[in-house]
Amino acid sequence: MGIVRRTYERYGFEPLETPAFENIETLLGKYGEEGNKLIFKILRRGEHEQSGDADLALRYDLTVPLARVIAQYQNELPKFFKRYQIQPVWRADRPARGRFREFYQCDIDSIGSMSAGVEVDQMAAVSDVLLQLGFSDFTLRLNHRGVLYGLLAGAGVGAAQHGDALIALDKLDKIGRDGVAREFNTRGIPESVAVRCLEQFSVPAGERPDDTIRRLGEMLGNDDPSTANLRLITTLAAATSAGDKLRIDLNLARGLSYYTGAIMEIVVPDLAGSLGGGGRYDNLVGMFLGRDVPACGFSLGLERIIVVMTERNMFPEGVVRGSVEVMVTLWNEDSRADALALASEMRGAGLRVDIYPDAEKLGKQFKYASSRNVPFVAIVGDDERANGMVSIKDLRTGDQQAIARGDAAQYVATRRQL
Repeated sequence: MGIVRRTYERYGFEPLETPAFENIETLLGKYGEEGNKLIFKILRRGEHEQSGDADLALRYDLTVPLARVIAQYQNELPKFFKRYQIQPVWRADRPARGRFREFYQCDIDSIGSMSAGVEVDQMAAVSDVLLQLGFSDFTLRLNHRGVLYGLLAGAGVGAAQHGDALIALDKLDKIGRDGVAREFNTRGIPESVAVRCLEQFSVPAGERPDDTIRRLGEMLGNDDPSTANLRLITTLAAATSAGDKLRIDLNLARGLSYYTGAIMEIVVPDLAGSLGGGGRYDNLVGMFLGRDVPACGFSLGLERIIVVMTERNMFPEGVVRGSVEVMVTLWNEDSRADALALASEMRGAGLRVDIYPDAEKLGKQFKYASSRNVPFVAIVGDDERANGMVSIKDLRTGDQQAIARGDAAQYVATRRQL
């Protein structure tokens, strides 16, 4: 989370937090029919409890609450507002690997500009995050809602069914081409039309963005504004860390109904689903404000990143070891005050210090520290106390040294990096 936060701040995004719940009217109707089913509703309370009605809901994402904030505080925000938000969201979903009912989203959003540089800025920021975390094999998938609508129309899907078709297409990585075709059929889209759609949306493996854009020009016309927008984004992205990770994927739909333009998603090979995604949503703020405001955002899923990093053993040794750097042992009850004083001295020197709570045998105290992956223990017995010393035991090597008490913290600070 520290890496995410620092990276977002380097790109000029400022922090924002919103309440865990919103008025239910704020959330309903913003995520499409699939999203509405996953919203956790909060029943009315007090004298209205027996009604069974809901007036509040836990937030489904961080984007709609942001849109509400923009509308509410429009006159107090700068012309171009860039914010980041790292908070939990809730979805009434079926838990699975990388899928949770409560999880953290790490969002960045830019409000007030239609420039394609906004999308590029955000893709570069999330690319920098993943590169710093040690990822090298991720792909940034890019598409455009306008391209999707154009391809659907060209395949024979009527405008009234575009929303249904996109909901089905968004499930392609979960249910496969046959599953999408069946879902098209259940939504009243003929099989022949579904086949044409899937053919148009396919992208040959390894195809370069320039080649995909050239094919789009042949299918939609070279003057298609959505294709032109994709061309500009890919051209600008070449100057950033996102450039060589970028692929145009015509299958990418992003099921949320508020997207209006470019849509993005970031994936790795060994995870079904994405590490994050986003897109442009120029109409969402207008639902609260009464006029449209340009907006674009990208969200990383913290837990999904942690799942992959854990399975790949990507965490540095210091992170895996634990947060406590040294544990002060308790020699006996009479030495408790002195143990507290030593811990305070070491904390004052910048170390992360814990104290063993009970005066048990040192062997038990060492075993406990080892179980928590604490690298050092500090021992102040009768002899150490009499001589103004502290014994520091390195549990990684078994080495133990008697150190002058005033130098103990510096000794641990120096040794912890070895």
